[in-house]
Amino acid sequence: MNQVPTDKIWEWLDAVPDPEIPVISVVDLGIVRDVCWDGGTLKVSVTPTYSGCPATSVISMDIETALRDHGIKDLRIETSISPAWTTDWLSEKGRARLEEYGIAPPQPAGGPERCPHCGSKAVEKVSQFGSTPCKAHWRCTDCLEPFDYFKCI
Repeated sequence: MNQVPTDKIWEWLDAVPDPEIPVISVVDLGIVRDVCWDGGTLKVSVTPTYSGCPATSVISMDIETALRDHGIKDLRIETSISPAWTTDWLSEKGRARLEEYGIAPPQPAGGPERCPHCGSKAVEKVSQFGSTPCKAHWRCTDCLEPFDYFKCI
């Protein structure tokens, strides 16, 4: 197979969902840092959301599977922990998808701006610990719905 243009590779990777939040892709999450050809080998650099993230191996396997399904045979996935991942790397599309799914996207102020269900600003933190280590548990005091808030890192 000839070398596929990297913009096509990015497009394929944008279809790979995050295993913990499947409505957002690994590209929109900002953990795919680089895609390049090194001779005949495709190199994909991935930065986990944090160094102990239990989904890192699953993400690498899902990326490898997706690329092999598109005919990429010679592939190297590298984990890069420096610079450390930050929520600043989330794409605008990814932030919108999180909110549509019911997860408040990260905010610089350290808490959600509004309830992702009803849009109310009347929200309160229930627990610093949510369904995964990168999320906190909040609730809306207007609609009374609980929701996760993706912590700002």
